[in-house]
Amino acid sequence: MKNTSEIANRFRETIINGTWIANTNYKDQLENLDWKIAITPIKNLNSILLLAQHIHYYIDGINNVFKGGSLDIKDKFSFDFPSVNSQEEWQAFLSKFWTAAEEFASFVEQMPDEKLNQVFVDEKYGTYKRNIEAMIEHSYYHLGQIVLIKKMITEYTKC
Repeated sequence: MKNTSEIANRFRETIINGTWIANTNYKDQLENLDWKIAITPIKNLNSILLLAQHIHYYIDGINNVFKGGSLDIKDKFSFDFPSVNSQEEWQAFLSKFWTAAEEFASFVEQMPDEKLNQVFVDEKYGTYKRNIEAMIEHSYYHLGQIVLIKKMITEYTKC
C-alpha cells in the first residue's frame, strides 16, 4: 500500500469511520448528537460545536491548498464561526464537515508518495507529510475534548 493511502486511511479513522486509536471518531460522536448539546457551554470550555467547526476550518483550509489555491487559514480566525440555532443547521454543518473530510482523505490518497516530502506552501510550514500528520494529531486532540465535554454535559443533565 502507498504511504499516502495509509495516511489517508488514518485521517478517515479520526473523522469518519475509525476506532483503532481512540475507540471512536468524530462521526460517531457527532452524527446523532442533539444540536442543543453541541452548543451547550461548560464553564470556560469551548462547545462541541465550536471544536467541530474549528477542525472543519483547518480541513477546509488545507483542502484549498490541495486544490491549487492559497493557504488562507489563520489561527486567529479558527474559532470565529456563526452560531447554530437548530437541528437542521447542525445537520447541515455536519454534512459539510463529512464532505470536506472525505475530500481531504481523497486528495491525500491520490497524492504520489513523493509529494509527502515536498514543501507545503512555504518552507516555514514544513512538508505535506508534516501538515497532514499534524491535521490528524490536531483532530485527535480535539476529539478527546469533545468526548469529555459530551460526558460532562450528559452527566450534568442527569442531575
